[in-house]
Amino acid sequence: MTTMTFTRKDPPQWLLDFWMEIDDKTFGKGFDCFAHDAVCNLGVADWHGRDTIRENLRQFIDRGFTAHHDVVEYWDGGSIKVFHGKVRMTFDDPALPVVRPTMTHFFYMDEKDPAKVRRWLGSVGPTAF
Repeated sequence: MTTMTFTRKDPPQWLLDFWMEIDDKTFGKGFDCFAHDAVCNLGVADWHGRDTIRENLRQFIDRGFTAHHDVVEYWDGGSIKVFHGKVRMTFDDPALPVVRPTMTHFFYMDEKDPAKVRRWLGSVGPTAF
């Protein structure tokens, strides 16, 4: 068994920059928080590599909505960071209502470079019942 202590903190700039890149649909330097060979398991996604993560998120967001991420909680456990938030999803189709699903994300930091995310596990939603 492994024991880890988590401390609730303000979210770090790297995390805010990452969400901003998605919200602004720029997909630029905010993704530098990921190790070159990072792995992302976001819902059913199994993406390998920072550039693949960036491109697949771009394609997902460009499928008809704009996102805005809000921080609810950020917990720092050293090698593991936990994020809880809400994402406002405004659809391009005005007939669709805006939704605000809950998000939970685990960021496992790289052992050799603890400033970089090695693995990202996340879930969002559901967006409706």
